[in-house]
Amino acid sequence: MGKHYLLLLITFLSFTIFINCSDNDAYTPVSPVVVDLTQVPYPKLSDYKFFEGEMKNQIPSLNVLPYEPASSLFSDYAHKKRFVWMPTGTKATFVADNKELELPIGAALIKTFYYDNVQNITPIGGRRIIETRVMIKKASGWIFAEYVWNAEQTEAYFDLAGSYTDIAWKDENNIIKSTNYRIPTEVQCIICHKNKETVGTTEITTYIPIGIKPQNLNFSYTYGSETKNQLTKWIAQGYLENNFTFPTAENTIINYTDNTQPLEKRVRSYLDINCAHCHAPNRHCDYRPMRFAYSETGGVNGRTNMGVCVNTEDFSFAPALTKIIQPGNVNRSMLFYRINTTDESFRMPLHGRTVKHDEGIAMMQEWINSLTSCP
Repeated sequence: MGKHYLLLLITFLSFTIFINCSDNDAYTPVSPVVVDLTQVPYPKLSDYKFFEGEMKNQIPSLNVLPYEPASSLFSDYAHKKRFVWMPTGTKATFVADNKELELPIGAALIKTFYYDNVQNITPIGGRRIIETRVMIKKASGWIFAEYVWNAEQTEAYFDLAGSYTDIAWKDENNIIKSTNYRIPTEVQCIICHKNKETVGTTEITTYIPIGIKPQNLNFSYTYGSETKNQLTKWIAQGYLENNFTFPTAENTIINYTDNTQPLEKRVRSYLDINCAHCHAPNRHCDYRPMRFAYSETGGVNGRTNMGVCVNTEDFSFAPALTKIIQPGNVNRSMLFYRINTTDESFRMPLHGRTVKHDEGIAMMQEWINSLTSCP
């Protein structure tokens, strides 16, 4: 009898412990990411713990969410991996289809630049990560943190001084290309990311991200085994307020490399991601007449905003370049000349490239040649 009683007691206690553990001690994963706003920028990229395992594999840690804009800024053919992280319990808010999402204080945007099939490393044909750029939002605004990777691809170190590095790679057509890749200085970062505001009678400069607009993220992205609209994913992740209507197809940027899409829509998408961050009100090139934002190139004044039949204001160029875009004639089009040169005094964009973007140039040439009249 005593043995049976003891057995029942042990069984009861074991069951009680199991239930209590199940109810009260359920394991909740915690993101390892560390972004202490009193300490950033950290001296090493690994200090943030944005990635798990070997950092060069770019496997995001818990709650570090990959993302991708529909069209990508050309950067000397470098590939890019982009990620966003936000502190627990915080969310971004919607401003407008064509405006950057308003990210919370403490948020971080991470972008890594790399090449595949590199020819000037050992072993030949591998991947080389060159730099990782981080933007962090403090209470005072966004700050820049540039991290340059070592040759061993084990660590990246904080460096806003700028530098050059030789890179040679074989492209998808087995053509070897090379450049002296330019890692930007802080001043060069500011030129593309600055936004001028007037407070009272004083003009102040703030810094803003470029690519995180709803119009750029409104398409499906594959997250491991799951494919989902990126805006939907951000909402499900708890990274975005669910209180707005997604952009319409008309207001959504496309991938300019998609040859199945209308040519002019591809051109508008290309100009938006490569040019609009400077050629907009209160930006670096706001004194020029062009307005390349996707939202400003599709209406009745769309082609005028792109420079079609707009007079050239510069007099230091060849006399033949009389218009920003001359319909049917690339040789008289200032815009075409500037995207088709590597001369640092004349090339556009000002920063971010040292070689010609052959595919972008060909697309712009096709579009200019298709135009037959002024707006």
